[in-house]
Amino acid sequence: MAYQERNAIALGGDRGMSLSVFDIFKVGIGPSSSHTMGPMRAACQFARDLEQSRLVAALETVTVRLYGSLALTGLGHGTDRAILLGLTGALPESVDPDAIEPTVQRIRTSGRIALLGTYQIAFDERAHLLFLRGERLPQHPNGMRFTAAGVGGALLCEQEYYSIGGGFIVRAGADRAQEAGGPADIPYPFSSARELLSQCRNNGLEIFELMLANECTRSSEASVRAGLEHIWSVMQACVERGFRQNGVLPGPLKVRRRAPKLYRQLTESATARPLDALDWVDAFALAVNEENAAGGRVVTAPTNGAAGIVPAVLHFYRRFEPGASDQGVLRFLLTAGAIGMLYKQNASISGAEMGCQGEVGVACSMAAGALVAALQGSNEQIENAAEIGMEHNLGLTCDPVGGLVQIPCIERNAMGAVKAINAARLAMRGDGNHKVSLDHVILTMRQTGTDMSTIYKETSQGGLAVNFTEC
Repeated sequence: MAYQERNAIALGGDRGMSLSVFDIFKVGIGPSSSHTMGPMRAACQFARDLEQSRLVAALETVTVRLYGSLALTGLGHGTDRAILLGLTGALPESVDPDAIEPTVQRIRTSGRIALLGTYQIAFDERAHLLFLRGERLPQHPNGMRFTAAGVGGALLCEQEYYSIGGGFIVRAGADRAQEAGGPADIPYPFSSARELLSQCRNNGLEIFELMLANECTRSSEASVRAGLEHIWSVMQACVERGFRQNGVLPGPLKVRRRAPKLYRQLTESATARPLDALDWVDAFALAVNEENAAGGRVVTAPTNGAAGIVPAVLHFYRRFEPGASDQGVLRFLLTAGAIGMLYKQNASISGAEMGCQGEVGVACSMAAGALVAALQGSNEQIENAAEIGMEHNLGLTCDPVGGLVQIPCIERNAMGAVKAINAARLAMRGDGNHKVSLDHVILTMRQTGTDMSTIYKETSQGGLAVNFTEC
């Protein structure tokens, strides 16, 4: 059966969810938030559910079936490894990247897996991890079905999950607001950019102040600030590691890392050139996404495939903007989080639903508005910058060559970061008044993603993925 497109995006919006900035920015591992982090979380959750229901005593095998985009590009995105790790109890935010390969090899060599690190069961990938490339579950392109069986194959438990972008997962039939968690009684709720601006206007707040007040209903202000500082420190560590690593990236394409060489050229140059700042932005973005492609530690921003844009623009702010400060970093991250929430609530950040406009486009929009916030632009200028950032990414396809998050993904982050800076500069030169609103462009992105052919949405069935020929 051919892989079929469904125009209805049943899980596309998250209206009613009480999102946090820490839902938009999550520490995890590469190469993909939807194809690596989400499946790892789902596998771990299924294993925990088995343990809590005490079904592990009768358990013989677990079979995992992958559908849609997960089946089509899962091998290139590390979904197989993520499933194995998740069943052992690993989670993206805490797994040691250096321990991944030994764990995977141990499972593959022994043909057994220690569920949650404790319960030994047989696991043969050929029989128990199935990539059903011609099939799809009804609610989302990234579907998974976990089946637990006892003696003689007797069915013990079966559960379907969907990986909906940015590391988020939902169970089939579950309420998304419940899955998201967090209190709904925040002081300044908003579900659109118009509502966000109205709340700010009516209460005399800047966007970052509104976001901080909402976050403080979940934990203390000190904890929120510490959490954001941690996110920024992980972003910085990712860039630093990306500058140190050399060689080629994993996979058959043998893509050579470029960030270390670019970093050396910039630091060793005796003369400054007018566009060096843009070269630095390229270097920051390449460093992050090369680390992501290698399975390293990154921050979803809002996804792994687009993880380099927000850090690159934030590094640009800290290095090149006069008066840059830690408070500016706080303003930046909170504002970027607000913009990311708007896309998550009203469209999607999943490349399998929206194409790359839902990843790189959203990250560009977030970074553009956030840079204006860090530079103390008005709320209206922030909204304008975010709109510009997405407007010129509409229709951007997701066509990863070989199913890997490398070509065109890595370079696309560098382009998205530069575009975000330009969008911010355009908005700062204006007064915030403009014709197309951020809400309009989010709606347009959603409609464009719905109309976009499946072959251009993280399936590697169209675009560069089929037209590229390596010489």
